[in-house]
Amino acid sequence: MTVAAAPPGVFGIERSVTGKAWRLREADDRLAAALAQDFTLDDAVSRILALRCGARDAAAEFLDPTLRRALPDPSHLKDMDAAVLRIVAAVNAGETIAVFGDYDVDGATSAALLVRFFKALGRAVPVYIPDRAAEGYGPNIAALRKLKAAGASLVVTVDCGTTAFGPLEAAVAEGLDVIVIDHHVAEPRLPAGCLVVNPNRVDDDSPHGQLAAVGVTFLLVVAVNRALREAFWYGEGHAEPDMMRWLDLVALGTVCDVVPLKGVNRALACQGLKVMAERGNPGIAALAEVAGVAARLDAYHAGFVLGPRVNAGGRVGDPGLGVRLLSSDDPAEVQALALRLNEHNRERQVIEQGVLAAAMDQAERQAGQAGPLILVAGEGWHPGVIGIVAGRLRERFDLPCCVVSLAGGVGKGSGRSIPGVGLGPAVIAAHQAGHLVNGGGHEMAAGFTVEAAKLESLRDFLADHIGRQLGGAVPQPALSLDAALAPAGATLALLEALDRLAPFGAGNPRPRFAIPQARIVKADVVGTDHVRCIVSGGDGASRLKAIAFRAAGSPLGNALLNTRGAPLHLAGTLRLDEWQGRREAQLHIDDAAVVV
Repeated sequence: MTVAAAPPGVFGIERSVTGKAWRLREADDRLAAALAQDFTLDDAVSRILALRCGARDAAAEFLDPTLRRALPDPSHLKDMDAAVLRIVAAVNAGETIAVFGDYDVDGATSAALLVRFFKALGRAVPVYIPDRAAEGYGPNIAALRKLKAAGASLVVTVDCGTTAFGPLEAAVAEGLDVIVIDHHVAEPRLPAGCLVVNPNRVDDDSPHGQLAAVGVTFLLVVAVNRALREAFWYGEGHAEPDMMRWLDLVALGTVCDVVPLKGVNRALACQGLKVMAERGNPGIAALAEVAGVAARLDAYHAGFVLGPRVNAGGRVGDPGLGVRLLSSDDPAEVQALALRLNEHNRERQVIEQGVLAAAMDQAERQAGQAGPLILVAGEGWHPGVIGIVAGRLRERFDLPCCVVSLAGGVGKGSGRSIPGVGLGPAVIAAHQAGHLVNGGGHEMAAGFTVEAAKLESLRDFLADHIGRQLGGAVPQPALSLDAALAPAGATLALLEALDRLAPFGAGNPRPRFAIPQARIVKADVVGTDHVRCIVSGGDGASRLKAIAFRAAGSPLGNALLNTRGAPLHLAGTLRLDEWQGRREAQLHIDDAAVVV
């Protein structure tokens, strides 16, 4: 492998073409050397492993994460044992257990996991997914009454419910038993009369607060299965299910909810992606087929191909499509559902572009005001895409970003944060202070409802709260890099070595390399707005394919298209490019800087 010696200034760039400072992630050289020897790794990969695992005794588990070692006893979570007893009693008595889920991928996979588990027990469970525009996030009393009228005596909410005080307490008063399975940031108060299983309860000291809701749901299923086994429920006409076959659902929800892929999350994702690659879930297989994915499914496909399509029903179509797709074994049904979701995803992309253009215009003006937050709002913006747009703005400005869709004097908002800023707690604090109708979330994402008249007071409150989290400093946009690399070093062998560190995602980002003093041999626009390049190194002989997505018309795209022969420092990640039987490394360009 050819790892370049970075010339002075590459890792000290203060302002790239996108306005970011470049910083080298500092690794422990002694640890990297030890890991290289322990696991037969070359220097670049051992350095990155040292950054990821942090200690010599943690490296083996990082490289080979197993559920046997990582999965906690579900009983450590408050209310878990009581929830298991209630579910087992319902199963034994033949009660109807209903599931109320969220409309995103985490909610859909959580609900589908419960549907498949109870189906294996011979129990059909009705599922209710609310309409994003008409009903909003979380349980509502009208929906809960419908489930009760359909015969449900027990409702399990997944990926929602922790702060749904009014609807859940009203449902309990009307005779429904409620179990909340969630992971969002909680308030000191919990819904009265409900069992709440949530590692982020204020009174829960669980070390697993970074679990996605589907991870918490999997722990519930493990615990219920264990209780049934201990009660000798299996063996009398009931076969014990193989829960490992459902880990593809857990991996999909975990990756798409952008929770850190560390500890138990890493084990769930790693083992679940192995299951996903087998395409045993008919819905996942059908969705991959309509998306044109022939390659082995991995975290990239989960997060950027499958996830957006599962989400599309909740954003612009029927919110229940994702759960139905992931819980069905009917080949004709899953094929039809996959096609519908694929079409909804195309519709979502068109809507998103319009909202993004308007939101970006507002955000550009706010970004010059040196505040710790960007909050934009627009009348009639589609509420189904505001979360995606908030993520795009966060990528562009490296600040916490909130996007609000206004209609009838009320705004539906969605926000995305940056490492080190807890947006969910800030939104909950704003709700408690009277600036919001409702709101909640977790560290990196939040949702809320706000009266249009209170937008400015909300902006001020969030800016103050986030500013205090940051110690009064506005974060400088920065790009973290793992190593420098010459184009000649971007080989298939390097990609294979880096794959030992997968799966990549939040908490374990795909390694990013600097390509010093690169020359753009050729650059053109492909698709609607992607910039494709051929890059050469200082020797002029080695060549590397590269692409910058959604870069045309941006400062990055302009720099790549108009170098006029001058060298650029490039920064990006390496991916496998397969085309017409050829397999080679390709650089996905994140940024560029002028060579001084």
